[in-house]
Formats: sequence, C-alpha cells, structure tokens
Amino acid sequence: DVVETQEHYKSRWRSIWIMYLTMFLSSVGFSIVIMSVWPYLQKIDPTADASFLGWIIASYSIGQMVASPLFGLWSNYRPRREPLVVSTAVSVAANCLYAYVHVPHSHNKYYMLTARALVGFGAGNVAVVRSYIAGATSLTERTGAMANTSACQAVGFILGPVFQTCFTLIGEEGVTWKLISLQLNMYTAPVLFGALLGVINIILIFAIFREHRVDDMGRQCKSINSEGEENDTLDRDTEGNVDHVAVIALNVLFFVILFVFAVFETIATPLTMDMYSWTRKEAVFYNGIILSVIGIESVIVFLVVKTLSKKTGERAILHGGLLIVLVGFFILLPWGKKLPNIQWQEIKNNSIPRTLPTEMLIPFWSLQEVQLRSNHTAEPVGCPITQSWCLNTPMVYLAQYLSSDVLIGLGYPICNVMSYTLYSKILGPKPQGVYMGWLTASGSGARILGPVFVSQIYTHLGPRWAFSLICGVVVVSLLLLETVYKRLIAFSIRYGRMQE
Repeated sequence: DVVETQEHYKSRWRSIWIMYLTMFLSSVGFSIVIMSVWPYLQKIDPTADASFLGWIIASYSIGQMVASPLFGLWSNYRPRREPLVVSTAVSVAANCLYAYVHVPHSHNKYYMLTARALVGFGAGNVAVVRSYIAGATSLTERTGAMANTSACQAVGFILGPVFQTCFTLIGEEGVTWKLISLQLNMYTAPVLFGALLGVINIILIFAIFREHRVDDMGRQCKSINSEGEENDTLDRDTEGNVDHVAVIALNVLFFVILFVFAVFETIATPLTMDMYSWTRKEAVFYNGIILSVIGIESVIVFLVVKTLSKKTGERAILHGGLLIVLVGFFILLPWGKKLPNIQWQEIKNNSIPRTLPTEMLIPFWSLQEVQLRSNHTAEPVGCPITQSWCLNTPMVYLAQYLSSDVLIGLGYPICNVMSYTLYSKILGPKPQGVYMGWLTASGSGARILGPVFVSQIYTHLGPRWAFSLICGVVVVSLLLLETVYKRLIAFSIRYGRMQE
C-alpha cells in the first residue's frame, strides 16, 4: 500500500465520473420507452394484451439478470473496459432493433420482446460499474459515491420520460424514411437517441477510463484488472471472511425494494388509463411528467442522504425508507365508493354479458352518452369490461395516486442507495464483481417478477388485491431487516481495523 498521489486521485475520479455516465445511460435505456411500450405494443400488434406487456417489461430484467453475474465475473479478472464496451455495444444494437419492430408482417410483439431483452443484457454492466466504484473509493468516500451513482441513475429515470414526452410532439405517424424502412415517430425516436448516447459512451470509455483501486482507508493499491495475473495480497488474506448472512439478507431486501418499484412503474400507464379514462397519448405524456418529478425528488433525496447518513448511519435510513414505501402503497389502496368509467367500445361491440343489467355496467354514462362517444372518439377509454373487477372495485382517486407517487419517490431512492452502500462495505476489500453481479441479478429478478405479478394480479383481481399484497411483502422485509440489523456493518469495522 502506498499513499495516493494527486495524479492518481484525479485520474481515479475521472474514471468514476465515466462510471456515473454509464449508469445514467443504462437507466435512460430502460426509462426512455417505459411509458410508451404499452401504446406502441397495441399499435404494432393488436394481438398483444396487458399480460404480454408484463413480459415485455420483464424481458429487460431477464437480460440483465443473465448478464450481470457474467459481466461481474469478467470484470474480476480482465480490464473492465472490455465488458463495459461490449455491453454498451449490445445496448446500441438492441435499440436499433426496437426502432424496426414495426417492419415484420406478424409476430411483432416477439421482436419487441427480443429487443428489450437485449437492451437489458447490455445493462448488465451495472454490476461492473458498482464493483469498480466500490473498489475505487475509500470507506468514507463510498456512501457519497454510491449516492452519486444512484443519483445518476435517477437522473436517467428523469430524463428518459422527459425525452419520451418531448418526442410525443413528433406524433404517432411522424415521418418515414422509405429507403431504409425507418419510421421516425414518438415511439422510435427515443430509442434511436438512446443508441446515439451509447456510441458517445463507448468513445469516452476508451478516451478517459482507467483502472484504479484504493483500500478502505484510501491508500493506493494494485488492481488485478490492470496487473493481469498479479493478485492483491490484501484480497487473499481476507478471502472467505465476508459475512454471508448479511450478504444474503441484503440481496433479499434489494429484491423487495426493486420488486415494489417495478410494480409501481409498470402499473402506472394501465392504471391511469383505466381509472381516469386517459388515452394512450395522454397516459404517456402525463405519466412521463409524473415520473420526471419523482426523478427530481429522488436526486434531492440522494443529496440529502449523503449528509444524513453521517449522523444516523445507513441502517437506520434504510429502515425509514422501507416504512415510507409501505405508507405509499397503503395510500394507493381503493378506499372510496365511486367506480371507474367503463370502456365504451366494449359496450358498443355488445361484448357485455347479457345477464347483467345495463345500469349496473354504466353507472355514470347514459346510453346516449356512450353512443355520442362512439361517434366522436377514435380510441376507447376507461376501464375495459373484460376486467371484471371494474364493475365492483372503487377507483383510485387522482389525489391518492399523486400522494403515493410522492411517498414512493421518496422511499425508493433511500432504500436503493443504502442497500448498495451497505452491501459494498460489508464485502470489504474482496473483488466485488461477482457479488455485485448477484445483487444486480436479484434486482433484475425483482423486475422480472414485479411486472408479471402486477399484470396478472391487476388484470384479474384489480388494484385492491395487487397493492394489498405489496404492503404485505414490505412488512416482511421490515421484519427481516430487524433480524439482521446488527450484522449490517462494514468489513473493516467488523474486524476492528476501523471504528464506526
């Protein structure tokens, strides 16, 4: 170990900033189409239903779950530039594929599924980013660096929907470049923009990124990634001493955190279209604005927790974040008596069971109003009669939805950054590529099961069951946190090398 030079310090932080950018672009790759996937899917393939939407959203995470441990293992033994460039190139190619999913004459929904899965595979580089930052920061720097990483991720979530909202000005038709069969519209322009950002990221990785490593006290160390076969003796001396109970517990907690947020972001568009009779374009536009505001809120939270964690510690803040998320989903439960509007097209097409009285199916519209809407509205709006719960489940009021947005937007970033920070500190000086890969994979697993869960439960049982089950999951996670609370301490503190 040697004292870090000023040149090493500057180069180390330049490389960390490139990792921040990579995290930002990975986040943009997910969020830039999240609000438009459902209407675009309906447009290119009418055979796709809400259940398939869950698989479309989940495919991103399936790809990421498969790739994260692989890229993490790769980064433990080879220069990290290799997995970073390869993963980003995969994302660029996948975004280009997404822009052409309208071209085939059939099975378009499966092409979209493939494109999103490949984008997710490229996003497996998150494990490489997190492991690099964990190894390139001292213990005192790490909470701030992890918070900045999560802040960049949140900014990606902010700007992704903002980009999507801006591109809605192009419209659903847009312009067509027949020579290369490219339709540039509100659905394809965002992913092509994302591909351009990916190319810029690859250039910056080659130009600026360098391998660096420091120990928990900030002293310069050799990096296995740049030294080839030379292993750091510090790693050999501490191998096998990681608290695996704490590691497993944090993987479970991180799974829950990502699961509940995946449910929330997946259900946003279908829920608002059902409850507030928004059109596809309105749902994309308004939810894009809402998610952008949540993203801004998240960035503020990340800036605050960096300071707050120094006074209260990461564990207490994680506990508080989970409580806030619980309250957010509790508020989202349907409490009133007013039922949502029924989608008029289903009534017009006579698909309502004849055994049910008409006045029960149309509590707020007269038949004359239904006919008027059928004559002047090109797109059906409201809660579809095929979801039987629409007939007896109270609507979620807009005030409830917005209040829940604020609370979940507060609790989720707290839980996210504290989980990563505690996890990296518990692992200590051991190379963290594979461990970070498994943590990312657990989060990806949550993003797989979350959308599938909510699309099935919400479609068949409604929001009351869906959000009640989520509340139960968060309560169980709080009990787990209480059980392992005392074990969630940094590696160096656990072995008495540093004081808490």
